Amino acid sequence: MEDTELYISGIGIAKSVVSTVVRLSAERVEGVARVGGNDIASNLVSVFTSRQVSSERAVESWVEDDKLHVVIHLAVFYGYPFTKLAEAVRQAVAQGVGEQIGVQVGVVDVCIDSLVFPKE
Repeated sequence: MEDTELYISGIGIAKSVVSTVVRLSAERVEGVARVGGNDIASNLVSVFTSRQVSSERAVESWVEDDKLHVVIHLAVFYGYPFTKLAEAVRQAVAQGVGEQIGVQVGVVDVCIDSLVFPKE
């Protein structure tokens, strides 16, 4: 069974709390359409129930060398250069986690899983 809590800097933090902070931080970056990429099951649930599926599957986190390692899956809007967008997400996540949780982020891996085109 997967641990549901991370232990870092002398405290235990629920992975769902880390996921929420990461998601909120990333969603503030211009060009990010949503956290969570092209997960068909999540998209169907969202369409048919008009509710959002938890972003926990869209954010993975673990502790490595007493620093937080985060992997975030995104859907992004067309027209934003991927490398610049990924760097902005990395900075936003590291800052958000540092400010809200108070731990250092070692790595933020950004996975762009889908592309959203503007409606014309």
